[in-house]
Amino acid sequence: MRADHRSQIVCLLGGTGFVGRSLSNQLVRLGYSVRVPTRNRERHRQLLVLPGVDLVRADVHAEGTLVRVLHGCHAVVNLVGILNERGHDGSGFRYVHVGLTEKLLRACQEAGVHRLVQMSALKANAERGPSHYLRTKGLAEQVIKNLAGDEINYTILRPSVIFGPDDSFINRFASLLRAVPVLPMPQLGARFAPVYVEDVAAAVVKALENSAAYGRTFELCGPEIYSLGEILQFIKRQLGIRRAVLPLPLYLARVQAWIADYLVPGKPFSLDNLRSLSVANVCNENGFQQLGMVPRPMQAIVPSYLTRDPTQLSKLRQTTGR
Repeated sequence: MRADHRSQIVCLLGGTGFVGRSLSNQLVRLGYSVRVPTRNRERHRQLLVLPGVDLVRADVHAEGTLVRVLHGCHAVVNLVGILNERGHDGSGFRYVHVGLTEKLLRACQEAGVHRLVQMSALKANAERGPSHYLRTKGLAEQVIKNLAGDEINYTILRPSVIFGPDDSFINRFASLLRAVPVLPMPQLGARFAPVYVEDVAAAVVKALENSAAYGRTFELCGPEIYSLGEILQFIKRQLGIRRAVLPLPLYLARVQAWIADYLVPGKPFSLDNLRSLSVANVCNENGFQQLGMVPRPMQAIVPSYLTRDPTQLSKLRQTTGR
């Protein structure tokens, strides 16, 4: 018999994003009420079609506002994160990853929220992370462990690269491969254990409902390990196209990343991204097993969305409100 969670509100910071949309769906199906703060409520109206989702106009970086958003909540899930910053000194990463986490811990204490799930990143390390991204994700974990005390029961999740219909990983490479006859790429030997977004969302739910997850960190990986080069070959096969993928020497990769970092609007690739690729994005111990889950493989999911017409898929999402 399904538990009745209607009186339990789960607040999702970053709930309008890739993982947040999947998590909202799963929580609503289980009977939870979901509160999603956003600066632009109109932009994310598709979430309102889900019964039980409350889309609240709020700036979560304003601590007083954050306290008000958390009042009455059973738990909070922090999904907020950035892959690149506007500047180049790490201050943008610190503001989003570390600063917000500090505010969130204080707001939880003031609002009386005792359950927190933090979305971190595989290989996050405050001291030895090779990039601002991985160091600040590690610092955010330290903040939680230092400030949670006995009042806040936290769980930290560290996923490998996440894939799914709206991902910015598989879809980005697919767009590049469609657009150019030759794709020069650095770090083709970089290793990943891609994990399905629905499995990541389900792991959040498992953690929320399991007191055995209190105070623990779970690494989340898919069942298969691929090099970046193997992932690109897989994408080409699904698209049915022939493209040359050329390994880019590290010194040229740094030049390419510098150009994209400083000169290209939107930073499709940055020096910080390049530094993150220097560590293998694979699990030491897969947390899915610890949570009693079996993650789904990339080859079983990606073909279902990668070969669709992106225009038709966009129209379908608008029609269904997803």
